[in-house]
Amino acid sequence: MADTAIDYSAVFQALPGMVALLTPEFVYLDANEEFLRLSGRSREQVVGRYLFDVFPDNPTDPAASGMRNLAASLVRVVDSGERDAMALQRYDVESAQRPGEWEVRYWSPVNAPVLGPDGSVALIIHKVEEVTELIRARRPQDDRARVLEADLYTRARELQDINEGLRKAHAREREVALALQKAMLPAPSPVLHHRAAVRYRPAVGALNVCGDWYDLVDLPGADRMGVAVGDVVGHGLAAACAMGQLRSALSAASLVADGPAQALDALGLYADSVDGAENTTVVQTRIDWEARTVAYSSAGHPPPVLLRRDGTVVFLDKATDPPLGARPEPVARPEAAVGFSEGDTLVLYTDGLIERRREDIDTGLTRLADALTRHRRAIPETLADALLHALLPADGATDDTALVIIRL
Repeated sequence: MADTAIDYSAVFQALPGMVALLTPEFVYLDANEEFLRLSGRSREQVVGRYLFDVFPDNPTDPAASGMRNLAASLVRVVDSGERDAMALQRYDVESAQRPGEWEVRYWSPVNAPVLGPDGSVALIIHKVEEVTELIRARRPQDDRARVLEADLYTRARELQDINEGLRKAHAREREVALALQKAMLPAPSPVLHHRAAVRYRPAVGALNVCGDWYDLVDLPGADRMGVAVGDVVGHGLAAACAMGQLRSALSAASLVADGPAQALDALGLYADSVDGAENTTVVQTRIDWEARTVAYSSAGHPPPVLLRRDGTVVFLDKATDPPLGARPEPVARPEAAVGFSEGDTLVLYTDGLIERRREDIDTGLTRLADALTRHRRAIPETLADALLHALLPADGATDDTALVIIRL
């Protein structure tokens, strides 16, 4: 059978039910015929206009909240990149034929994101089920009709109040978790006489505080330093607490261990007693300026990068093992080492810097390598800012990011 070109514009117009396309700023890009017919609006009254100018809340009813609830749903979609299905909503919709008169409608909206190439929300599909007539047809033509309508409206408001309370609780938890993370992470100051830069960027959204951490510690003996980054699975206060315990334990272990692998072995044993530590990823490095080597071992973490002075990028991926707690029995972790020259740069980071939704991790690693090569002559502080600017989405990432840069 020969291929037939699909007229997606015609398909969109023929979709059953009310469907509209919105920008991330909630401006109508298009609306199908059913949307226009059931909303009582013409195409000129909708397309190109801000949603809440077309459908505002009833100014004469202080209790009207349908459009405010819809706005909250759309914001969640843009912030999270996830679909959001709303509870049944009562809306007061102004009559297009009789301005100033408001008609009661019952709509059940679903808002779904369309992601762009960079993983951010490019469009929002706004689908609405019109159930006004169904509710009216099913209710008895007596006083029970008003009871049913009031009960539906009250239950919807109660659900919205619960959701709002949960959002506020999560927002408070995020504030506490961020404060805890900030208190537990070491100050971004140089270690010994070496030039170092560190950055921590929390995720956007009330629920996205994670357990990313970094650590820099002077090691005993000659001119040596331990540098680590890690990422606890999960979000919120629990992840931040687990992060603090693991960071402190690894920092202490690195002072007495023979190398990065032995430090991670000790951390793995300790992690068995820490709630929420399962599947944590972490990479530990030991920089030895006298031997001019970087030894490293990774527990399921994205590979550190050695940026040579000539712009060559080397991913340190020869000693990678599963995350903490991934094996039923402890097994000695691998360790590898690479030589460096004066002026080279070591970069450690968490996956928030490179990973994007629905994108292969190799794409993010290539993007990181390109950015490092472009900015190879920058000092650590400038390089750190350049990497965050080049690699993180302009409207904020959906995962935390920790970044450590050491000029060798």
